[in-house]
Amino acid sequence: IKIDTVGPALPGVEIKIAADGELLVRGELTMQGYWNAPDLSAEALKDGWVHTGDIAELDADGYIKITDRKKDIIVNSGGDNVSPQRVENALTFAPEIAQAMVYGDKRPHLVAVLVPDEEFVAKWTKENGHDRDLETLAELQPFHEALRTAVDGVNKNLSLIEQVRRFIIASEGFSIDNGLMTPTLKPRRHLITEKYGERLEALYGGRAKTS
Repeated sequence: IKIDTVGPALPGVEIKIAADGELLVRGELTMQGYWNAPDLSAEALKDGWVHTGDIAELDADGYIKITDRKKDIIVNSGGDNVSPQRVENALTFAPEIAQAMVYGDKRPHLVAVLVPDEEFVAKWTKENGHDRDLETLAELQPFHEALRTAVDGVNKNLSLIEQVRRFIIASEGFSIDNGLMTPTLKPRRHLITEKYGERLEALYGGRAKTS
């Protein structure tokens, strides 16, 4: 067992990583298609390989690490592929940040919506004499600068195309109750983008997306 992996392939199952990073599998144990859905089957099954939709890495021992979903991959204006989950994991590793969603498809760089960590918020507001309301804190430049310092620290360990240039502060955390998280605690990107998209777009200063 290796932490952060789903283990090796089962006996009789072949795996390979496609050029775009997608995990492909084939063998007697893999599916033969979707029930009554020939279009979906044709999309998922090509040349005998099941296209899982997962972006993965394979280590020297044959252990598989799932890093993202193919449909979530960001392609910036320069044509570079960026794994949002990798960047978000790095951001939320910072003690000041509880949740994050990065944004930047067809854009020159990444921006993000951040949910500050509750303990960080409690400590900062106590020391600075402010209310804990996130909407109020989002308008405070000193609070924004405190998060900026955290983001800058994360950026030091990311490649240039992965670095988050600007960000907004969410008005509430992502949760199942407000519909911004799935039951498996994954962000509902389309709904978060719907809620914060206008503010995220404003971070680009009116630049049009590339086609």
